[in-house]
Amino acid sequence: MQQLRQHLDQQTYLELVKEAQEKDRYYLFALINGKEILSIVGFKPMITLYYGRFIWVCDLITDQIHRSKGYGERLLQFVHQWAKDNHYQSVALSSGLQRIDAHRFYEEKMDYDKVSYVFRKTDIH
Repeated sequence: MQQLRQHLDQQTYLELVKEAQEKDRYYLFALINGKEILSIVGFKPMITLYYGRFIWVCDLITDQIHRSKGYGERLLQFVHQWAKDNHYQSVALSSGLQRIDAHRFYEEKMDYDKVSYVFRKTDIH
């Protein structure tokens, strides 16, 4: 996860995961080989008027040395099945503008549609 969320130290990361699990039904799953984490996905069920009942993928990362081995695909397929089993209609995610390889993966390999831009304001007073 540190490769994806470089701005978080370990303590802040653990606090945020715990709070998200308690308040937002955040789920965190990983593909593990022995003691080595290969890939991680974090998601939460949501309901909005635009998407209806859907799953928002908050975090998805495969360790740099294990990319292009199908691990991200396996985790997203797991999320798709979880959504289906729990009666959610779709899966959505946001990806940083600079993550060109990830965009190609989502659109070409996983058949996701690019449907919007995400905007953020951080200096709320």
